[in-house]
Amino acid sequence: MKVAVSAVSEDLKQPVNLVFGRCPGYVIAEIDGKEVKETKFVQNPGISSGMGAGIAAAQAVASQNVQAVISGNVGPNAFMVLQQSEIKVYRVADLSVEQALQQFAEGKLEEVKSSTAPGHFGMGQGKGMGAGRGQGMGQGTGRGAGGGMGQGSGTGRGMGAGQGRGRPM
Repeated sequence: MKVAVSAVSEDLKQPVNLVFGRCPGYVIAEIDGKEVKETKFVQNPGISSGMGAGIAAAQAVASQNVQAVISGNVGPNAFMVLQQSEIKVYRVADLSVEQALQQFAEGKLEEVKSSTAPGHFGMGQGKGMGAGRGQGMGQGTGRGAGGGMGQGSGTGRGMGAGQGRGRPM
């Protein structure tokens, strides 16, 4: 059986990457019985995609003829592609790639039946590009942290962070 694991490199001692669609690549492993036989590292073509990273990543993994994916989180679009390709998904945390493969081989991982992350999980957590404009009774100006895609947020609505569309200054 072939398994793909979200990874940062070919080093099996490194932790499983927490983001499926935007991880650097995948360790593709051949598992025979309870033994990991052979591994190779495949670059993730979705890592640099502006949009559709999860879909591109899932299609790349499916092209490797794997039957299972092990990752920290898999978003809804990637999960849909994997499901359509009849690839099972297993979620892990705080394990190395080597440990995750061994636990999979021993039948210790539980299959997940739906996506484990919201859409656009793993997109940059950068600063917004425009001035945030709160709506409501609170202060509505300022340069707040956005979602990395031109969204600013300022304080507003009198009860916390109001959200507004970023505008160029």
